[in-house]
Amino acid sequence: MSRVTRHRARIKSAIVLLSGGLDSATTLYDAKNKGYQTYCLIFDYGQRHRKEIKQAIKIAERSKSSYHLVKIAMPWQGSALLDKNIPLPKNRVDISGEIPVTYVPARNIIFLSFAASYAEAINAKAIFIGVNAVDYSGYPDCRPEFYEAYQKVLKTGLKVGAEGKIIRIYTPLIRKTKAQIIKLGRKLKTPYNLTWSCYKGGKKPCGRCDSCLLRQKGFDEAGMRDPIT
Repeated sequence: MSRVTRHRARIKSAIVLLSGGLDSATTLYDAKNKGYQTYCLIFDYGQRHRKEIKQAIKIAERSKSSYHLVKIAMPWQGSALLDKNIPLPKNRVDISGEIPVTYVPARNIIFLSFAASYAEAINAKAIFIGVNAVDYSGYPDCRPEFYEAYQKVLKTGLKVGAEGKIIRIYTPLIRKTKAQIIKLGRKLKTPYNLTWSCYKGGKKPCGRCDSCLLRQKGFDEAGMRDPIT
């Protein structure tokens, strides 16, 4: 085996789902810190907060990661993030209560399917996704049991799975509070000044949607100032 071949064999590759938000950016830098060569998937699915797409590209470029921008048409909508006629929730007190209208039907199932295809195509052994089940909006596809089930899907539904190999899904933030995530990101030098969380997607964060409230809660509890506010 040549020196070049041995070097390539040692490189670990990972697909990272990058939205442009605080959690996904932290996850990207966590994957890089673990020694992975990172390939980002950024999705344009018609979301009203389109600013996050531009920020995701900036984050991918800052991290020196390859990236693909994938456009998906979801004309049936079914979410306040896709339909501007549905008002965004504001100033919710119990954010983790009932599933809000910002839930996008099967979004993470769709995203993970693209990631699995990409991973199998380039022989990547890992998929990183920055979901969280502690300080979150109550989405069912952010819970640990969903990712345990989807891991079984990859094992049974892919060629590599049939060959006895594994593409593993990593959810490094899933059991962390938002404050713990932010502290981790600070250690990893995650560029939070480039991230975007607000569902409204204006020039400045609205400060009232679920995503803004969770982000502010995290920075407050971490004893840090949010660089975008």
